[in-house]
Amino acid sequence: MFENLTDRLSRTLRTISGRGRLTEDNVKDTLREVRMALLEADVALPVVRDFISHIKESVIGQEINKSLTPGQELVKIVKSALIVAMGEINSELNLATQPPAVILMAGLQGTGKTTSVAKLGKFLKEKHKKSVLVVSADIYRPAAIKQLETVANSAGIHFFPSDIQEKPADIVARALRQAKLKFYDVLIVDTAGRLHVDDDMMDEIRQIHHSCNPIETLFVVDAMTGQDAANTAKAFNEALPLTGIILTKMDGDARGGAALSIRHLTGKPIKFLGVGEKIEALEPFHPDRIASRILGMGDVLSLIEDIESKVDRAQAQKLANKFKKGDEFDLTDFFSQLTQIRHIGGMTGMMSKMPGAAQLPGNVTSQMNDNLLMRMESIINSMTQKERTQPEIIKGSRKRRIAAGSGTQVQDINRLLKQFDDMRRMMKKIKSGGLAKIMRGMKGIMPPGFSGR
Repeated sequence: MFENLTDRLSRTLRTISGRGRLTEDNVKDTLREVRMALLEADVALPVVRDFISHIKESVIGQEINKSLTPGQELVKIVKSALIVAMGEINSELNLATQPPAVILMAGLQGTGKTTSVAKLGKFLKEKHKKSVLVVSADIYRPAAIKQLETVANSAGIHFFPSDIQEKPADIVARALRQAKLKFYDVLIVDTAGRLHVDDDMMDEIRQIHHSCNPIETLFVVDAMTGQDAANTAKAFNEALPLTGIILTKMDGDARGGAALSIRHLTGKPIKFLGVGEKIEALEPFHPDRIASRILGMGDVLSLIEDIESKVDRAQAQKLANKFKKGDEFDLTDFFSQLTQIRHIGGMTGMMSKMPGAAQLPGNVTSQMNDNLLMRMESIINSMTQKERTQPEIIKGSRKRRIAAGSGTQVQDINRLLKQFDDMRRMMKKIKSGGLAKIMRGMKGIMPPGFSGR
C-alpha cells in the first residue's frame, strides 16, 4: 500500500541536505514536490492545502535539532502532518454498553462489506475474547445471506439465519433478541449496499439503525476509489450517524488518497484497514504507524504484533531446541520458516512494514513476492523426507524429478538450494557468536540511524 506516494515522498525529502536552517526559500521547491505527490496520490485538495500549511508553519525559521540534519527535521515535520491529517490516535471500537454491543455495517456494493463483517468478528473473538453473532439484512443481492454464512464459518463465529422474505428491520430485531437470549457480547449487522442518493434505501437503513440502536455504525469503503471514498463517506455521514470507517482493499491501493482525505472530510476516524482477502487480513488503524509506512520508515510495532499473534510458538520452540542441541538446520525447518512467513502476511506484507524497504533496489523487491514463497513451498513438498534432511544428495536426476513434481524448472531448484545454503550458513554464524557481524553487514540496507547494536 502507498507505494507510489512512498516512492515520491522519499525521493523528494532526500533533496534537502547540508543546510543549518530550514527557511521558506530552501523548502519551497520541496513543498511543491510534496504537494504534487499528494495530489497524484488522489488526496483531496482541501486536505493538501491544510497539510502544506501545517508544514510551512512548523518549518519556517525553525532551528535544527543538533542531532538531526535539515532533511531529517523536515521528515519529522512531514510525519507529524501526516499523523494530524489521519487522526493522530488509534480510535478503538466502543463496546462499553450493556451486551450485546451492536455494530451496524453500511456502505456501497462491492466494497467488501460482508467479508469485513466476518473479519471484524474474528478480530473481536481472537483479540478481545468476545462472543460474536453476525446477521445479514441484505435481502436484495443474490446469495448475500449464504455468503455471510460461509465467511462466518471460516472466521469461526456464529451466524444468525435470515430470509429474503422478511423486512430487514425485522431480521435485525430477531437477531438482537437471539443475541440477548444467548448472551452474546457483540452482534454485527451486515446491510445491503446502497447509494446515498437512493432515498428508499437510505430510509431502510435508518429503520434498521432505529431497530437495533447500534453503539458503532461503521462505513465500509474501497480505498482504491481514492478521494471519492472520502466524498461518499461524507455523504453517508449526513444521512446516518457514522462512528467510524473501515477502509478495504488497502493492499491494492498504491496511492493512499482515501486514507489521507477521509478524516478531514468526514470528521470520522478510520478504525480498521482491510489489507487482503484472507479472513485475518484486518488491521486496526494507527495514524502514527501508517505515517511511518508512507515515509518508508516501516511499521515495526505492527510487524511485532503480527509475529506475536500469528507465529506458531510450539513450532518456533521446537526449532530453537533443535538449534540448541546442535542439530543441523534442514529443508524441513526451512519449509517451516516459509510457512510462518506466509502466516504473518507473506513477504509482501512483511516488507511493507520493514524499515528501509523503500530504499531497496527494484531487482530485490521484485523478488520479494508471495508467488515465489508458494513456489518454494511447492518445491520442498515435492522432495522425499531423505532429500529434505540431506539436501546434498539432490543432484541432476533428483532435481529433474522435483522440478517435474512441483511444476518448476531445474534452475528454480538450484536457486532454492542456494537460498537454503545461505540461511544454513547464517544459522551457523549466529550459533558461533557472529550475530553482530551479520547485523553490521545489514547496515547498508537499513535506514539512517540504524546502529546494528
